[in-house]
Amino acid sequence: MSENNKAILEKANAAILKGDNEGFLSYCTEDTEWVFIGDKTLQGKEAVRHYMATTYVEPPRFMVENLIAEGEYLTAIGTIAMKNEHGKMVNYSYCDVWRFRNGKMAELKAFVIETKSK
Repeated sequence: MSENNKAILEKANAAILKGDNEGFLSYCTEDTEWVFIGDKTLQGKEAVRHYMATTYVEPPRFMVENLIAEGEYLTAIGTIAMKNEHGKMVNYSYCDVWRFRNGKMAELKAFVIETKSK
């Protein structure tokens, strides 16, 4: 199961890099919940769709450094860069903890910290 979850996330991430939000969402459950620790919670696929449409105006650039799988959980550690509301590229480090259900991403707990450009 763990290797399958890694493959699912890799396919979903490939869709994001191409700007294919719907392709990404096809890997999520209808009741998916995204919790951005210390910020906000998105309930359901429609809320995530809206978030992606407004936040990923241009596809983000990211690199997954590590994928750690255990049972129904998959942790992704990496970096991401995306434009803010002023069109300026901002860099972040992240740790995403995904919970899978029946081969789909059902829950995300995202720990995201802005980092300074090098």
